[in-house]
Amino acid sequence: MTISPRRLPFLLFLTAATFAFVYPLVWLVSASLKPRSQVFDNRLIPAVFQPENYVRVWEAAPVMRWLVNSLTVGFMAAAAVTLSSAVVAFGFAYFRFRGRNLLFGVLLSTMMLPGAVTMIPVYLIWNQLGMIDTQIPLWAQNLFGSAFYVFLLRQFFLGIPRELFEAARVDGCGYFGMFRRIAFPLCKPALVIVFVFEFKASWSDLMKPLIYLQTPDYFTMPRGLKQIIDAFALSGHYEWEIAIAASVIAVVPMIVLFAFGQRYILDGVATTAQKG
Repeated sequence: MTISPRRLPFLLFLTAATFAFVYPLVWLVSASLKPRSQVFDNRLIPAVFQPENYVRVWEAAPVMRWLVNSLTVGFMAAAAVTLSSAVVAFGFAYFRFRGRNLLFGVLLSTMMLPGAVTMIPVYLIWNQLGMIDTQIPLWAQNLFGSAFYVFLLRQFFLGIPRELFEAARVDGCGYFGMFRRIAFPLCKPALVIVFVFEFKASWSDLMKPLIYLQTPDYFTMPRGLKQIIDAFALSGHYEWEIAIAASVIAVVPMIVLFAFGQRYILDGVATTAQKG
């Protein structure tokens, strides 16, 4: 296969970009297999392999419990925001009423509010409800949807021919039936995108667990990683190989999730490009 001179710079750029994205992960895996004295020597192939780091990490902390907590919170957060945002997006896409565009603009304007603005009021609300030191605040806020996901899903729903809904109305189908039987199945790529993105956001979130969780048994994986590092800091004895091995364990579920959802993500991007 011959490469034209005009394509060569583009291919070189893609190669460099791929290396820049892959190198941190390769370094992380390599460092997790090294003894403590060689963790930061920047060798991609360890001079001395120490795979027992992955055995010691399970003994140093309740990593399995933290993984289960992260999976539970991530699934609940992703499912809640996907369903609630889809319902709101369908309403904005299908119904015609006065002030619809204005109301939709107000919804989108909420994306400009920094999270720090609402952090304290939201905490006070959960505190009044007695939900501090529970996992509920980590996902229950998603029951009210997300402005960005509503915007994304609305664009998909607008691409569905309105005649399908009108035919369903003639056959006696209600609004919820149209959403469940027509809109929901036809927008599966968009729904998978929302689910994967929100699951990833919940999985890597450290701020909410720091604010709401106090009991180690409720910790998610990011909060647990911080607990490990804090314990090393208090003892003055940093076992970086253990912390890095725990980081690799935390990354693996996300790689698996994106591997399974990649086809739907590409379908969703392609569909959006065609509509644009």
